[in-house]
Amino acid sequence: MKPGRIIAALVAVIIALVAVGLLVGGGALVWAHTTQRDADGFLESPTYDLKTTGYALTSSDIDIASRPGDWWPGDLADVRFEATAVDDTDVFVGIGPSGDVDGYLGAAAHDEVTNLGIPADVGYRTVTGGEPATPPGDQSFWVASSEGTGTQTITWDVAAGEWSIVVMNADAGPDVSVAFTAGARMGLLLGLGIGLAIFGLLLGIAAAALLVWATRPARKEADGEAVPSAAAIPAGAYPLTIEGDLDSDLSRWMWLVKWILVIPHIIVLAFLGVAFVLLTMVAFFAILFTGQYPRGIFDFNVGVMRWSWRVAYYSYSALGTDRYPPFTLQPADYPARLDVAYPQQLSRGLVLVKWWLLAIPHYLIVGLFTSGLVWWSTDLGGDKVLKLGGGVIGLLVFIAALSLLFTARYPRGLFDLIMGLNRWVYRVGAYAALMRDEYPPFRLDLGGREDGSEAYEQPMASPPVR
Repeated sequence: MKPGRIIAALVAVIIALVAVGLLVGGGALVWAHTTQRDADGFLESPTYDLKTTGYALTSSDIDIASRPGDWWPGDLADVRFEATAVDDTDVFVGIGPSGDVDGYLGAAAHDEVTNLGIPADVGYRTVTGGEPATPPGDQSFWVASSEGTGTQTITWDVAAGEWSIVVMNADAGPDVSVAFTAGARMGLLLGLGIGLAIFGLLLGIAAAALLVWATRPARKEADGEAVPSAAAIPAGAYPLTIEGDLDSDLSRWMWLVKWILVIPHIIVLAFLGVAFVLLTMVAFFAILFTGQYPRGIFDFNVGVMRWSWRVAYYSYSALGTDRYPPFTLQPADYPARLDVAYPQQLSRGLVLVKWWLLAIPHYLIVGLFTSGLVWWSTDLGGDKVLKLGGGVIGLLVFIAALSLLFTARYPRGLFDLIMGLNRWVYRVGAYAALMRDEYPPFRLDLGGREDGSEAYEQPMASPPVR
Protein backbone atom coordinates (compact mmCIF):
# COMPACT_ATOMS: atom_id res chain seq x y z
CA MET A 1 0.00 0.00 0.00
CA LYS A 2 1.20 3.48 -0.86
CA PRO A 3 1.41 6.03 1.97
CA GLY A 4 -1.65 7.86 0.65
CA ARG A 5 -3.74 4.72 0.84
CA ILE A 6 -2.53 3.90 4.33
CA ILE A 7 -3.50 7.40 5.47
CA ALA A 8 -6.89 7.03 3.79
CA ALA A 9 -7.38 3.68 5.54
CA LEU A 10 -6.53 5.21 8.92
CA VAL A 11 -8.98 8.08 8.28
CA ALA A 12 -11.62 5.51 7.31
CA VAL A 13 -11.11 3.64 10.60
CA ILE A 14 -11.40 6.87 12.61
CA ILE A 15 -14.61 7.73 10.76
CA ALA A 16 -15.88 4.20 11.34
CA LEU A 17 -15.21 4.45 15.08
CA VAL A 18 -17.09 7.77 15.21
CA ALA A 19 -19.92 6.11 13.29
CA VAL A 20 -20.06 3.24 15.77
CA GLY A 21 -20.18 5.73 18.65
CA LEU A 22 -23.04 7.63 17.03
CA LEU A 23 -24.96 4.43 16.33
CA VAL A 24 -24.50 3.23 19.91
CA GLY A 25 -25.43 6.64 21.33
CA GLY A 26 -28.46 7.00 19.09
CA GLY A 27 -29.59 3.48 19.89
CA ALA A 28 -29.20 4.14 23.61
CA LEU A 29 -31.36 7.29 23.37
CA VAL A 30 -34.07 5.45 21.43
CA TRP A 31 -33.93 2.59 23.93
CA ALA A 32 -34.17 5.02 26.88
CA HIS A 33 -37.11 6.84 25.27
CA THR A 34 -39.06 3.66 24.57
CA THR A 35 -38.34 1.55 27.67
CA GLN A 36 -36.85 3.59 30.53
CA ARG A 37 -39.28 6.47 31.00
CA ASP A 38 -41.95 6.51 33.71
CA ALA A 39 -45.63 7.30 33.14
CA ASP A 40 -44.90 11.05 33.01
CA GLY A 41 -42.07 10.62 30.50
CA PHE A 42 -39.18 11.21 32.92
CA LEU A 43 -35.90 9.32 33.02
CA GLU A 44 -35.07 8.88 36.70
CA SER A 45 -31.80 8.64 38.58
CA PRO A 46 -31.19 6.11 41.39
CA THR A 47 -32.32 7.07 44.87
CA TYR A 48 -29.57 8.76 46.91
CA ASP A 49 -29.51 8.89 50.70
CA LEU A 50 -28.36 12.44 51.49
CA LYS A 51 -27.73 13.76 54.97
CA THR A 52 -25.99 16.55 56.85
CA THR A 53 -25.67 17.67 60.46
CA GLY A 54 -25.96 21.23 59.19
CA TYR A 55 -29.06 23.13 58.16
CA ALA A 56 -29.20 22.47 54.41
CA LEU A 57 -28.07 20.33 51.51
CA THR A 58 -27.25 22.24 48.34
CA SER A 59 -26.07 21.32 44.87
CA SER A 60 -23.05 22.76 43.14
CA ASP A 61 -23.92 25.64 40.84
CA ILE A 62 -25.83 24.45 37.76
CA ASP A 63 -24.63 26.71 34.95
CA ILE A 64 -26.99 26.69 31.96
CA ALA A 65 -25.94 29.02 29.15
CA SER A 66 -25.40 31.89 31.58
CA ARG A 67 -22.49 33.62 29.83
CA PRO A 68 -23.03 36.37 27.25
CA GLY A 69 -23.46 34.86 23.83
CA ASP A 70 -24.60 31.47 25.18
CA TRP A 71 -27.83 30.14 23.75
CA TRP A 72 -30.43 27.90 25.32
CA PRO A 73 -33.58 26.84 23.46
CA GLY A 74 -36.76 27.31 25.46
CA ASP A 75 -38.77 24.26 26.56
CA LEU A 76 -35.91 21.91 25.62
CA ALA A 77 -36.07 19.93 28.87
CA ASP A 78 -37.93 19.58 32.15
CA VAL A 79 -36.36 18.32 35.35
CA ARG A 80 -37.98 16.86 38.43
CA PHE A 81 -36.59 16.58 41.96
CA GLU A 82 -38.09 14.51 44.76
CA ALA A 83 -37.07 14.52 48.42
CA THR A 84 -38.51 12.33 51.19
CA ALA A 85 -37.52 12.89 54.82
CA VAL A 86 -36.35 9.67 56.46
CA ASP A 87 -37.71 10.66 59.91
CA ASP A 88 -41.18 11.91 58.86
CA THR A 89 -40.33 15.56 59.48
CA ASP A 90 -41.57 18.28 57.16
CA VAL A 91 -39.08 18.69 54.30
CA PHE A 92 -38.46 21.55 51.89
CA VAL A 93 -37.03 21.23 48.35
CA GLY A 94 -36.51 24.15 46.03
CA ILE A 95 -34.45 25.55 43.18
CA GLY A 96 -33.38 29.15 42.86
CA PRO A 97 -30.72 31.48 41.45
CA SER A 98 -27.30 30.59 42.87
CA GLY A 99 -26.64 34.18 43.94
CA ASP A 100 -29.84 34.36 46.00
CA VAL A 101 -29.20 30.92 47.51
CA ASP A 102 -25.69 32.01 48.51
CA GLY A 103 -27.09 35.15 50.08
CA TYR A 104 -29.59 33.11 52.08
CA LEU A 105 -27.30 30.23 53.16
CA GLY A 106 -23.85 31.84 52.88
CA ALA A 107 -23.47 32.21 56.66
CA ALA A 108 -25.32 28.99 57.55
CA ALA A 109 -23.74 25.60 58.22
CA HIS A 110 -24.57 23.27 55.34
CA ASP A 111 -23.15 20.63 53.01
CA GLU A 112 -22.76 21.07 49.28
CA VAL A 113 -23.25 17.82 47.33
CA THR A 114 -20.34 17.70 44.90
CA ASN A 115 -20.73 14.20 43.44
CA LEU A 116 -23.56 11.77 42.82
CA GLY A 117 -22.30 8.47 41.46
CA ILE A 118 -23.69 5.10 42.33
CA PRO A 119 -26.07 5.41 45.30
CA ALA A 120 -23.28 4.78 47.81
CA ASP A 121 -20.93 7.25 46.13
CA VAL A 122 -21.89 10.73 47.33
CA GLY A 123 -19.37 13.52 47.77
CA TYR A 124 -19.83 16.53 50.05
CA ARG A 125 -18.14 19.85 50.73
CA THR A 126 -18.85 21.07 54.24
CA VAL A 127 -19.44 24.78 54.85
CA THR A 128 -19.28 25.93 58.48
CA GLY A 129 -21.47 28.64 59.94
CA GLY A 130 -24.51 29.32 62.06
CA GLU A 131 -28.22 28.83 61.44
CA PRO A 132 -30.40 30.43 58.76
CA ALA A 133 -32.25 33.60 59.79
CA THR A 134 -35.62 32.40 58.46
CA PRO A 135 -37.22 29.16 57.18
CA PRO A 136 -36.71 28.48 53.46
CA GLY A 137 -40.41 28.83 52.67
CA ASP A 138 -40.28 32.50 53.65
CA GLN A 139 -37.94 33.28 50.74
CA SER A 140 -39.40 34.65 47.50
CA PHE A 141 -36.61 33.84 45.04
CA TRP A 142 -37.47 30.18 44.45
CA VAL A 143 -38.50 29.41 40.87
CA ALA A 144 -39.92 26.07 42.03
CA SER A 145 -40.40 24.80 45.60
CA SER A 146 -42.45 22.46 47.75
CA GLU A 147 -42.60 21.66 51.46
CA GLY A 148 -44.54 19.34 53.76
CA THR A 149 -44.69 15.82 55.12
CA GLY A 150 -43.83 12.85 52.93
CA THR A 151 -42.39 13.05 49.42
CA GLN A 152 -42.04 16.58 48.08
CA THR A 153 -41.76 17.00 44.31
CA ILE A 154 -40.87 19.99 42.16
CA THR A 155 -40.85 20.19 38.37
CA TRP A 156 -38.91 22.93 36.63
CA ASP A 157 -38.69 24.05 33.00
CA VAL A 158 -34.95 24.38 32.51
CA ALA A 159 -33.93 27.97 31.78
CA ALA A 160 -30.67 29.81 31.22
CA GLY A 161 -28.82 30.98 34.30
CA GLU A 162 -26.91 29.72 37.34
CA TRP A 163 -29.08 27.67 39.66
CA SER A 164 -28.80 25.77 42.94
CA ILE A 165 -31.00 23.01 44.36
CA VAL A 166 -31.69 23.19 48.11
CA VAL A 167 -33.08 20.57 50.49
CA MET A 168 -33.85 21.59 54.11
CA ASN A 169 -36.09 20.84 57.00
CA ALA A 170 -39.15 23.03 56.54
CA ASP A 171 -38.52 24.72 59.91
CA ALA A 172 -34.86 25.39 58.97
CA GLY A 173 -33.68 23.02 61.72
CA PRO A 174 -30.40 21.03 61.63
CA ASP A 175 -29.82 17.34 60.79
CA VAL A 176 -31.34 17.08 57.32
CA SER A 177 -31.70 13.51 56.04
CA VAL A 178 -33.63 12.63 52.88
CA ALA A 179 -34.01 10.10 50.10
CA PHE A 180 -33.45 12.09 46.90
CA THR A 181 -34.12 11.35 43.23
CA ALA A 182 -33.81 13.42 40.07
CA GLY A 183 -35.44 13.00 36.69
CA ALA A 184 -35.29 14.60 33.26
CA ARG A 185 -37.69 14.76 30.33
CA MET A 186 -36.65 15.86 26.85
CA GLY A 187 -39.15 16.23 24.07
CA LEU A 188 -36.43 15.81 21.46
CA LEU A 189 -35.01 12.58 22.93
CA LEU A 190 -36.49 10.24 20.33
CA GLY A 191 -35.73 12.54 17.41
CA LEU A 192 -32.18 13.09 18.66
CA GLY A 193 -31.62 9.35 18.98
CA ILE A 194 -32.93 8.62 15.49
CA GLY A 195 -30.91 11.49 14.05
CA LEU A 196 -27.68 10.28 15.64
CA ALA A 197 -28.31 6.75 14.42
CA ILE A 198 -28.97 7.90 10.85
CA PHE A 199 -25.91 10.14 10.84
CA GLY A 200 -23.82 7.28 12.23
CA LEU A 201 -25.12 4.96 9.51
CA LEU A 202 -24.22 7.46 6.79
CA LEU A 203 -20.74 7.92 8.26
CA GLY A 204 -20.34 4.15 8.39
CA ILE A 205 -21.23 3.85 4.71
CA ALA A 206 -18.74 6.59 3.85
CA ALA A 207 -16.04 4.89 5.95
CA ALA A 208 -16.71 1.55 4.25
CA ALA A 209 -16.47 3.11 0.79
CA LEU A 210 -13.21 4.88 1.68
CA LEU A 211 -11.79 1.69 3.19
CA VAL A 212 -12.69 -0.40 0.15
CA TRP A 213 -10.95 2.17 -2.08
CA ALA A 214 -7.87 2.32 0.16
CA THR A 215 -7.46 -1.45 0.37
CA ARG A 216 -8.43 -2.52 -3.14
CA PRO A 217 -5.80 -4.64 -4.92
CA ALA A 218 -2.95 -2.81 -6.64
CA ARG A 219 -3.04 -2.59 -10.42
CA LYS A 220 -0.48 -5.35 -10.96
CA GLU A 221 -2.33 -7.69 -8.66
CA ALA A 222 -5.64 -6.85 -10.27
CA ASP A 223 -4.17 -7.58 -13.72
CA GLY A 224 -3.17 -11.05 -12.62
CA GLU A 225 0.56 -10.54 -12.08
CA ALA A 226 2.18 -12.62 -9.42
CA VAL A 227 2.41 -11.07 -5.98
CA PRO A 228 5.24 -12.21 -3.69
CA SER A 229 4.02 -14.47 -0.93
CA ALA A 230 5.49 -16.55 1.83
CA ALA A 231 6.83 -19.97 1.11
CA ALA A 232 4.49 -22.93 1.04
CA ILE A 233 3.42 -24.12 4.47
CA PRO A 234 4.47 -27.69 5.31
CA ALA A 235 1.64 -30.07 6.18
CA GLY A 236 0.74 -29.84 9.86
CA ALA A 237 2.76 -26.66 10.41
CA TYR A 238 1.30 -23.38 11.58
CA PRO A 239 1.64 -20.52 9.05
CA LEU A 240 3.87 -18.55 11.42
CA THR A 241 7.55 -19.40 11.37
CA ILE A 242 9.60 -18.46 14.42
CA GLU A 243 13.15 -19.73 14.81
CA GLY A 244 16.28 -19.02 16.81
CA ASP A 245 19.86 -20.28 16.56
CA LEU A 246 21.51 -20.53 19.95
CA ASP A 247 24.91 -18.81 20.13
CA SER A 248 27.65 -21.20 21.15
CA ASP A 249 29.71 -18.54 22.95
CA LEU A 250 27.22 -16.62 25.06
CA SER A 251 28.70 -14.24 27.61
CA ARG A 252 28.45 -15.12 31.28
CA TRP A 253 27.49 -11.61 32.33
CA MET A 254 26.07 -9.62 29.41
CA TRP A 255 22.49 -10.62 30.35
CA LEU A 256 22.93 -8.44 33.45
CA VAL A 257 23.03 -5.26 31.34
CA LYS A 258 20.84 -6.15 28.37
CA TRP A 259 17.90 -4.35 29.99
CA ILE A 260 19.90 -1.13 29.44
CA LEU A 261 21.11 -2.07 25.97
CA VAL A 262 17.59 -2.71 24.64
CA ILE A 263 16.18 0.67 25.75
CA PRO A 264 16.59 2.24 22.27
CA HIS A 265 14.70 -0.71 20.78
CA ILE A 266 11.97 -0.45 23.42
CA ILE A 267 11.44 3.22 22.59
CA VAL A 268 11.15 2.50 18.86
CA LEU A 269 8.91 -0.51 19.45
CA ALA A 270 6.57 1.60 21.59
CA PHE A 271 5.83 3.81 18.58
CA LEU A 272 5.71 0.84 16.23
CA GLY A 273 3.29 -0.84 18.61
CA VAL A 274 0.87 2.08 18.38
CA ALA A 275 1.05 1.90 14.58
CA PHE A 276 0.57 -1.87 14.78
CA VAL A 277 -2.66 -1.47 16.77
CA LEU A 278 -4.05 1.27 14.51
CA LEU A 279 -3.24 -0.63 11.34
CA THR A 280 -4.74 -3.81 12.78
CA MET A 281 -7.96 -1.84 13.23
CA VAL A 282 -7.72 -0.83 9.57
CA ALA A 283 -7.19 -4.49 8.67
CA PHE A 284 -10.24 -5.46 10.75
CA PHE A 285 -12.55 -3.32 8.67
CA ALA A 286 -10.80 -4.28 5.44
CA ILE A 287 -11.32 -7.98 6.19
CA LEU A 288 -14.90 -7.33 7.28
CA PHE A 289 -15.76 -5.60 4.00
CA THR A 290 -13.44 -7.28 1.50
CA GLY A 291 -12.28 -10.56 3.06
CA GLN A 292 -8.63 -9.58 2.52
CA TYR A 293 -5.85 -8.31 4.75
CA PRO A 294 -4.23 -5.32 2.93
CA ARG A 295 -0.82 -6.58 1.83
CA GLY A 296 1.10 -3.42 2.72
CA ILE A 297 -0.35 -3.38 6.25
CA PHE A 298 0.28 -7.11 6.59
CA ASP A 299 3.95 -6.74 5.67
CA PHE A 300 4.37 -3.82 8.06
CA ASN A 301 2.75 -5.68 10.97
CA VAL A 302 4.84 -8.78 10.29
CA GLY A 303 7.88 -6.50 10.32
CA VAL A 304 6.90 -5.17 13.75
CA MET A 305 6.48 -8.72 15.06
CA ARG A 306 9.84 -9.67 13.50
CA TRP A 307 11.57 -6.72 15.18
CA SER A 308 9.89 -7.53 18.48
CA TRP A 309 11.02 -11.17 18.30
CA ARG A 310 14.63 -10.21 17.63
CA VAL A 311 14.67 -7.93 20.67
CA ALA A 312 12.90 -10.56 22.79
CA TYR A 313 15.34 -13.26 21.64
CA TYR A 314 18.32 -11.04 22.45
CA SER A 315 16.95 -10.07 25.85
CA TYR A 316 14.73 -11.64 28.44
CA SER A 317 12.41 -13.86 26.41
CA ALA A 318 15.28 -16.17 25.40
CA LEU A 319 18.80 -14.73 25.92
CA GLY A 320 19.71 -16.80 22.86
CA THR A 321 22.30 -14.46 21.35
CA ASP A 322 24.62 -11.60 22.24
CA ARG A 323 24.49 -10.09 18.74
CA TYR A 324 22.75 -6.74 18.95
CA PRO A 325 19.43 -6.70 17.04
CA PRO A 326 19.27 -4.61 13.84
CA PHE A 327 16.91 -1.64 13.58
CA THR A 328 14.81 -2.88 10.66
CA LEU A 329 11.41 -4.30 9.83
CA GLN A 330 12.86 -6.39 7.02
CA PRO A 331 14.35 -9.91 7.22
CA ALA A 332 18.01 -9.78 8.23
CA ASP A 333 20.97 -12.04 8.82
CA TYR A 334 20.26 -12.55 12.51
CA PRO A 335 19.95 -15.64 14.75
CA ALA A 336 16.25 -14.91 15.41
CA ARG A 337 13.79 -15.10 12.51
CA LEU A 338 10.03 -14.67 12.18
CA ASP A 339 7.68 -14.75 9.21
CA VAL A 340 3.95 -15.18 8.63
CA ALA A 341 2.50 -16.59 5.43
CA TYR A 342 0.20 -14.07 3.73
CA PRO A 343 -3.42 -15.29 3.49
CA GLN A 344 -5.06 -14.74 0.11
CA GLN A 345 -8.52 -14.79 1.72
CA LEU A 346 -9.81 -14.45 5.28
CA SER A 347 -13.22 -15.14 6.81
CA ARG A 348 -15.40 -12.06 7.24
CA GLY A 349 -17.31 -13.74 10.06
CA LEU A 350 -14.34 -14.99 12.06
CA VAL A 351 -12.82 -11.51 12.17
CA LEU A 352 -15.67 -10.49 14.50
CA VAL A 353 -14.99 -13.12 17.14
CA LYS A 354 -11.59 -14.76 16.82
CA TRP A 355 -9.51 -11.98 18.38
CA TRP A 356 -11.51 -11.95 21.63
CA LEU A 357 -13.97 -14.84 22.04
CA LEU A 358 -12.20 -17.70 20.29
CA ALA A 359 -8.78 -16.70 21.59
CA ILE A 360 -9.79 -16.64 25.29
CA PRO A 361 -8.40 -20.14 26.07
CA HIS A 362 -5.09 -19.18 24.51
CA TYR A 363 -5.06 -15.83 26.31
CA LEU A 364 -5.28 -17.67 29.64
CA ILE A 365 -2.38 -19.94 28.71
CA VAL A 366 -0.25 -17.15 27.23
CA GLY A 367 -0.89 -15.09 30.36
CA LEU A 368 0.55 -17.95 32.39
CA PHE A 369 3.56 -18.12 30.09
CA THR A 370 4.28 -14.39 30.21
CA SER A 371 3.07 -12.99 33.55
CA GLY A 372 0.78 -15.41 35.34
CA LEU A 373 2.91 -17.00 38.07
CA VAL A 374 2.69 -15.24 41.43
CA TRP A 375 4.14 -16.13 44.82
CA TRP A 376 3.44 -14.24 48.01
CA SER A 377 3.97 -14.50 51.76
CA THR A 378 1.86 -13.05 54.55
CA ASP A 379 2.45 -11.94 58.08
CA LEU A 380 0.60 -13.35 61.10
CA GLY A 381 -2.24 -10.91 60.57
CA GLY A 382 -2.85 -12.09 57.03
CA ASP A 383 -1.63 -8.92 55.31
CA LYS A 384 0.61 -9.37 52.28
CA VAL A 385 4.13 -8.22 53.04
CA LEU A 386 6.00 -9.65 50.04
CA LYS A 387 4.84 -10.32 46.50
CA LEU A 388 6.87 -11.63 43.60
CA GLY A 389 5.53 -12.42 40.17
CA GLY A 390 6.51 -13.57 36.71
CA GLY A 391 5.57 -15.91 33.91
CA VAL A 392 6.88 -19.33 33.02
CA ILE A 393 9.09 -17.89 30.27
CA GLY A 394 10.63 -15.32 32.58
CA LEU A 395 11.31 -17.94 35.23
CA LEU A 396 12.96 -20.34 32.77
CA VAL A 397 15.05 -17.57 31.20
CA PHE A 398 16.22 -16.54 34.67
CA ILE A 399 17.32 -20.13 35.33
CA ALA A 400 19.17 -20.08 31.99
CA ALA A 401 20.84 -16.79 32.99
CA LEU A 402 22.05 -18.30 36.26
CA SER A 403 23.39 -21.29 34.35
CA LEU A 404 25.30 -18.93 32.05
CA LEU A 405 26.65 -16.99 35.01
CA PHE A 406 27.99 -20.02 36.91
CA THR A 407 28.72 -22.58 34.16
CA ALA A 408 28.96 -20.54 30.92
CA ARG A 409 26.46 -23.02 29.43
CA TYR A 410 22.89 -22.60 28.21
CA PRO A 411 21.19 -25.99 28.74
CA ARG A 412 19.95 -27.10 25.32
CA GLY A 413 16.79 -28.73 26.65
CA LEU A 414 15.89 -25.55 28.51
CA PHE A 415 16.46 -23.49 25.36
CA ASP A 416 14.21 -25.80 23.33
CA LEU A 417 11.43 -25.45 25.93
CA ILE A 418 11.77 -21.65 26.00
CA MET A 419 11.56 -21.56 22.20
CA GLY A 420 8.41 -23.69 22.27
CA LEU A 421 6.76 -21.36 24.76
CA ASN A 422 7.67 -18.28 22.71
CA ARG A 423 6.45 -20.00 19.55
CA TRP A 424 3.07 -20.54 21.21
CA VAL A 425 2.89 -16.88 22.29
CA TYR A 426 3.68 -15.47 18.83
CA ARG A 427 1.24 -17.83 17.11
CA VAL A 428 -1.53 -16.52 19.35
CA GLY A 429 -0.34 -12.96 18.65
CA ALA A 430 -0.61 -13.47 14.90
CA TYR A 431 -4.07 -15.01 15.28
CA ALA A 432 -5.27 -12.17 17.53
CA ALA A 433 -3.85 -9.63 15.06
CA LEU A 434 -6.18 -11.16 12.43
CA MET A 435 -3.28 -12.37 10.26
CA ARG A 436 -4.50 -15.94 9.97
CA ASP A 437 -7.75 -17.87 10.36
CA GLU A 438 -6.05 -21.13 11.38
CA TYR A 439 -6.56 -21.70 15.10
CA PRO A 440 -3.25 -21.92 17.00
CA PRO A 441 -2.51 -25.49 18.10
CA PHE A 442 -2.45 -26.43 21.78
CA ARG A 443 1.03 -27.87 21.65
CA LEU A 444 4.63 -27.02 22.38
CA ASP A 445 6.73 -27.31 19.24
CA LEU A 446 10.11 -27.43 20.92
CA GLY A 447 13.45 -26.47 19.49
CA GLY A 448 15.12 -23.56 17.78
CA ARG A 449 14.01 -24.60 14.28
CA GLU A 450 10.47 -25.25 13.06
CA ASP A 451 11.57 -28.64 11.74
CA GLY A 452 13.00 -29.61 15.14
CA SER A 453 16.64 -29.52 14.02
CA GLU A 454 19.34 -28.03 16.18
CA ALA A 455 21.64 -25.25 15.12
CA TYR A 456 24.27 -23.19 16.88
CA GLU A 457 25.19 -19.80 15.49
CA GLN A 458 28.87 -19.69 14.64
CA PRO A 459 30.92 -17.00 16.37
CA MET A 460 31.34 -13.80 14.42
CA ALA A 461 34.75 -13.00 12.91
CA SER A 462 35.00 -10.07 15.34
CA PRO A 463 33.10 -11.15 18.42
CA PRO A 464 31.50 -8.45 20.54
CA VAL A 465 33.50 -7.20 23.50
CA ARG A 466 32.57 -8.95 26.72
